[in-house]
Amino acid sequence: MRPALILATVTGLVLGVTPASAEPADQARQRDFRAAAAEFGVPESVLLGVSYLESRWDANAGTPSTSAGYGPMHLTDVRTANTGGTHHDEGTEDPRGDDSRPRLDPEPGPPVEQLPKLQTVNNAAALTGVSTEDLRADAKQNIRGGAALLAKYQKEIGAVGDNAADWYGAVARYGGAGDTGSAATFADEVFATINQGVERVTDDGQRVKLAATSVQPNKQQLDKLGLRKSSSDNTECPRTLACEWIPAPYQELPDNDYGNHDKANRPESQEIKYIVIHDTEGQWDGVLKMVQDPTYVSWQYSLRSADGHVAQHVKAKDVAWQAGNWFINAKSIGLEHEGFAKLGTWYTEAMYRSSAKLVRYLAAKYRIPLDRAHIIGHDNVPGTTPATVRGMHWDPGPYWDWAHYFDLLGAPFRSTGNLGLVTIKPDFATNKPAFIGCVKAGEPCTPRGSTSVILHTAPDANSPLLKDPGLRPDGSPGTMEISDHSSRVETGQQYAVAEVRGDWTAIWYLGQKGWFHNPRKAPNAVGGVGFVVTPKQGKATVPVYGRAYPEAAAYPAHITPQALAPLQYTFSAGERYSLGQALQSEYYWATTFDPANHTVVRGKTKYLQIQFGHRIMFVNADDVDVRPSFWR
Repeated sequence: MRPALILATVTGLVLGVTPASAEPADQARQRDFRAAAAEFGVPESVLLGVSYLESRWDANAGTPSTSAGYGPMHLTDVRTANTGGTHHDEGTEDPRGDDSRPRLDPEPGPPVEQLPKLQTVNNAAALTGVSTEDLRADAKQNIRGGAALLAKYQKEIGAVGDNAADWYGAVARYGGAGDTGSAATFADEVFATINQGVERVTDDGQRVKLAATSVQPNKQQLDKLGLRKSSSDNTECPRTLACEWIPAPYQELPDNDYGNHDKANRPESQEIKYIVIHDTEGQWDGVLKMVQDPTYVSWQYSLRSADGHVAQHVKAKDVAWQAGNWFINAKSIGLEHEGFAKLGTWYTEAMYRSSAKLVRYLAAKYRIPLDRAHIIGHDNVPGTTPATVRGMHWDPGPYWDWAHYFDLLGAPFRSTGNLGLVTIKPDFATNKPAFIGCVKAGEPCTPRGSTSVILHTAPDANSPLLKDPGLRPDGSPGTMEISDHSSRVETGQQYAVAEVRGDWTAIWYLGQKGWFHNPRKAPNAVGGVGFVVTPKQGKATVPVYGRAYPEAAAYPAHITPQALAPLQYTFSAGERYSLGQALQSEYYWATTFDPANHTVVRGKTKYLQIQFGHRIMFVNADDVDVRPSFWR
């Protein structure tokens, strides 16, 4: 060893300076951010803030996001991600789900063109000299690519200096928005994160910290980006969220048909009880084209992945054709998030935050409780009749982070005591079920964090999965296919405890005991207390329903009564299911273009919503008893 090197090493040891090579391995990403910020002249806080809003600093195993973004900096490469497809182009669900009208089978829209904003990886490659492959797969190079883009955007608006406050315009440009409102929403969230500070452990075990720093950004830079002016006029959104009004057409069509939603007067005519979380299974521009097609279907809001931009299409007072179950449609608001459950893609922090702001606003306005009995996924909506169960959609899928989402909603899932209920809550980062079929049938999906917990027929990981006669009418057990939730529970859902054996907990699920691994040191659920539903004494079984419709006597003469069709499941004596809410029986008759003819039919029958399986279902209140969850 040369004398100078010996002296430097000794000096470092004496002064307590840790050589870079000896710094903790779990801080490598922190060092990568620091180095990239210095190399390209970007304030480190800005680089960290932008990355957090895109990916929460995760690497996501080099797989693309819902908008074709890769790595911590969300460099987009739609050609490689191949996130094509159209809105729900798989499945046989009738989105309207109303038996009084002909089945609705909308044609999928045209494939989406590959837009330049979805190819930022090429610009990053040109700026850094790094291949697009390495920019996608190597987190360090990905961070360098993102820093280079930010520096380029800063130069283009003529701003100089290393003061974070002077980087507002570059940050707004990075989000990719085409309008001032959306660009500002993204930049405001980035700078709010910088001011608040945040630290976490990433999906690959890296410890990253953004120290809280007081910054008042120069928002006048937004005018230098050449974006179109936006307005939230006519939208129903919180003030802190830029929304755009892109109406779904209410239009008469040939053959006494009309589309693509129904006029109503909610909540005066009917209470809004649910908010339904969907993903689009299509890219943003194509999905917007489809919702503006009067022959297609509709939903209230769309949310864009890259920057969290929100578009509203249907007023909350009106009924969108979105959930495949007319009872749920008539009592819900639907939010479509740009994403691909089928491909196993991940969702951006920007979109989670916009969605949480919107849901908090809607929940407060319509008095909707912030829990998983009322804030449901499309995959939690039941089939209307036995014939429709199998074709129901299953988005947003097992990679939507319900725990993080409810943290953002201000309603985190916490233990309330081990009193007969459990709330499913695995550790998202380390819970990686071995799903198959994300890209090709039968092939393993890329391992990634999930909110799903798998159920078995016995307290043994090698035992078979449960059976779902609605999804698998041949009687075969569930599988690990990404779309098969025959034997799967999701974070935030509550179930009644049936039995406990060591590290395993059994819950009641579709008329069976479903066992899941639940060790004390790494639990997949937390204890809870509430109310459970069980058959009345003397009843061997009670029917379960996919909709809470009135009895036949409640319908006026001009409206044909809707069939009370029990689903193909068995709810037997001795079983218990968690109570979600009590509901009055209702049917919204809306079969004509003139809303003056629409009628809300209310019956005397009362229903109780229960968490019967992966999906919610309903039972006649007269068939069951309601007990405290700790009752035996």
